[in-house]
Amino acid sequence: MPLLMLDLDNTLLPRDAAFTAWAEDFLARHRLPPSELDWLTTIDGGGYIPRSTVLGAARRRYDLDLSLAALLADYRRGINAHIHCPVSHVAALRAARTAGWTLAVVSNGGTGPQVEKIRRTGLDSLVDAWVVSEEAGCAKPDPLIFDIAARRCGIPLVGDWTASAWVIGDHGPADIAGAQVAGLRSVWLHHGRPWSELGYRPTLTAAELPEAIGLVLAAPAQLAGYPGS
Repeated sequence: MPLLMLDLDNTLLPRDAAFTAWAEDFLARHRLPPSELDWLTTIDGGGYIPRSTVLGAARRRYDLDLSLAALLADYRRGINAHIHCPVSHVAALRAARTAGWTLAVVSNGGTGPQVEKIRRTGLDSLVDAWVVSEEAGCAKPDPLIFDIAARRCGIPLVGDWTASAWVIGDHGPADIAGAQVAGLRSVWLHHGRPWSELGYRPTLTAAELPEAIGLVLAAPAQLAGYPGS
């Protein structure tokens, strides 16, 4: 059975849009200038900067009379309240399931926040399994995390199982490099960005998730050989 492994933030879920919505609300609640949105989105780093670093810097910049723990709790409540799975993404996932694909979420991050996103957005009913780096003890691009995802989907890691497995993600060093070293084909969601990594590249590229899933569903009869070829 073919396996499709999908990144969570900015792949399945529009995480950056949710962060922007949280940041706008944060600035309004603390009566801070809306122009500070640029500073917050810059230090956020697309979610790849530790939350303690981002919120600790915000606490100092705005001289907030709140503990870092309180800010972290407020952030987690706020961003998860703003996050959702777009209707077009749900339809694409259902199309993949109908076509016979097994689906897994493979995400770097903290177990609690990531699993809460999966459950809150209804992804738990659309995929067969998920793996979060904290609970797995390994993170993308480590190939082990993809092995764990396959096992949780009931796929035996025997023979050339990777020949019918794909990865979709938006982050080159984690998702696409991880797919490459694991021997998996990949689709990179470019979100309007040029590919800039040296030494490896995705098998295919797409602007958004529905397009990426469509490419994967059409690809088995068209592509052969080593991932990235």
